[in-house]
Amino acid sequence: MSVISEGTLLWEPSPAVQEKANLTHYMGWLKKERGLTFQSYHDLWGWSVTDLERFWESIWDFFGVRASTEYSSVLTKREMPGADWFAGAELNYTEHVFRNMSVERPALLYKSEDRALTEITWQELYDQTVAMAYALRQLGVKRGDRVVAYLPHIPETIVAFLACASLGAIWSSCSPDFGSPSVLDRFQQIEPKVLIAVDGYCWNGRIYDRRQVVAELQAALPAVEKTILVTLVTDGSQLKGLKDTMLWDEALDSAPSGGMLEFEQVPFNHPLWVLYSSGTTGLPKPIVQGQGGILLEHLKTVSLHLDLTPEDRFFWYTSTGWMMWNLLTGGLLVGSALILYNGSPSYPDMNVLWQLAEDTQMTYFGGSAAYISACIKAGIEPGGEYQLNRLRAVGSTGSPLSVEGFKWVYDNVHPDLALESVSGGTDLCTPFVGGCRILPVHAGEIQCRYLGAKVEAFNEAGQSVVDQVGDLVVAEPMPSMPLFFWNDPQDRRYRESYFEMFPGIWRHGDWIKINQRGGCVIYGRSDSTIKRHGVRMGTSEIYQAVEMIPEIVDSLVVDLETLGQESYMPLFVVLREGVTLDDALKARIGARIRQDISPRHVPDEIFAIEQIPRTLSGKKIEVPIRKILMGHPLEEAANLDAMSNPESIQFFVELAERIQKRSKRD
Repeated sequence: MSVISEGTLLWEPSPAVQEKANLTHYMGWLKKERGLTFQSYHDLWGWSVTDLERFWESIWDFFGVRASTEYSSVLTKREMPGADWFAGAELNYTEHVFRNMSVERPALLYKSEDRALTEITWQELYDQTVAMAYALRQLGVKRGDRVVAYLPHIPETIVAFLACASLGAIWSSCSPDFGSPSVLDRFQQIEPKVLIAVDGYCWNGRIYDRRQVVAELQAALPAVEKTILVTLVTDGSQLKGLKDTMLWDEALDSAPSGGMLEFEQVPFNHPLWVLYSSGTTGLPKPIVQGQGGILLEHLKTVSLHLDLTPEDRFFWYTSTGWMMWNLLTGGLLVGSALILYNGSPSYPDMNVLWQLAEDTQMTYFGGSAAYISACIKAGIEPGGEYQLNRLRAVGSTGSPLSVEGFKWVYDNVHPDLALESVSGGTDLCTPFVGGCRILPVHAGEIQCRYLGAKVEAFNEAGQSVVDQVGDLVVAEPMPSMPLFFWNDPQDRRYRESYFEMFPGIWRHGDWIKINQRGGCVIYGRSDSTIKRHGVRMGTSEIYQAVEMIPEIVDSLVVDLETLGQESYMPLFVVLREGVTLDDALKARIGARIRQDISPRHVPDEIFAIEQIPRTLSGKKIEVPIRKILMGHPLEEAANLDAMSNPESIQFFVELAERIQKRSKRD
């Protein structure tokens, strides 16, 4: 693969693509209905983050949002936190999903490791949602009650969520690869009334029975009055140890046939769901987002930025413990069919998702930067193996996509598609920088800041900078920002999380550079950024350089610089099988960093380890490792239950002891 540099032009939308884009239709609507004309996307963005009230009102009107009670004002308080959106309006999220029912197109296409591809029609999705809503209502679930799901990425999860939202109840979910301590850290905080769980799941060709975990959840969630069990790996006859449990099919069968959905009308700011921070350094923060805020934000995102229509078949590889599941579900708001995959993305090999793309005639393929990196390392060429002619776009998130990742997509998937690298977070349940179908794609660069998202790069003095790396901030409120954190009196944790450094300005915790044309580059978390000799560097840049060395599978870097002490920066690498970390390889690693990054960021030591510590959602754990190596007690530095591989921590605990002993000798 030839080498290219950041900013290299890789793709431009054709006149036909631009003319057909939803964003173009929206701009035409603004001209006709509002008398507003914009010469460029950048001009449109500037208006959207300046005239907030008119912009978000235009989103409401353009998408024809239905409300049983109209709003009295768009934005009562223009401040953070505390913005009050669309006061007085009452509506229902699920109602906006089913106004898109079609007899011609499927609503869901589902595939798992052990089950063939199946289609669920809009009518089937509606009927099952009616039945589940009836079952929940019979169990006493009402507006404001919490319904939690310990479910994988399957159609039943979509059905349960839509039923829950139709009642005005509050949804929350965890993936079944979470152990009971991690699930309880989340669910115990919100005291759910009903638990919907799975008996097990299949991963990498292996069956995992989770009935014992379900029993542990029941025992530790005293507010749960009933459990509904989805059977994927058993026949449901063995429920020993489970109390007050009914099977999913029994719940659906309890509903009378021919029923209709009742859409509980709730205030715009009524909670829709509770999401959670990763919980790597403490109890996960329960982030509450509203029905109306998510409805507007996801309509804007999936239509104007992802460019989805009822003709699309929308896929994102995700789990129910990641906010991308919630965003994927938002595709139903514009009538797109959702493609669900339950299983490993590398079983039986790295081509499994590309085979799915062909089989489903996928139009939008969403994944992660780590997945694209794995495809590069596996040497696959999906564009030459599979019929991907309907694919219009590829999305990437989870971590910054490297320049090489951008090039691989165009060389090995398709040369004419929109590659949309997006970044945002659980905190707002949306990207706020990402794709724009009428703009070109440049290597290593996110195309734009999303409409309505006043994203800026702040220097340490709180000044907005261009063409410089700074703290990613959101300078104006957005409707999907958290209503509050559950059980957070006076919003103390909420304010500490986002507004402590720049009062009244949302500080997200990422490093970002915004260039003159409005493109963005994310450099990783600002709280784990390497600062060597006054020069700040996002860890992602170091990973990009190191992990392109063929012998290296994965890497982690931290800087142990503290006040009054010299910086010490160790690099940890996972090697390919049979490779040894000898002096020659260390020299090559140092040379690559010196060449691609800077001489200042060559590590002081390099260690070969078996695995990189990661969260349950697959993110590298940097800050807790830094704390451990700086001498913080393990129990204060990291939450092992929030990790996918807690055994990986022991190496760092032992290294910390050696570092401390060496420091005392010195």
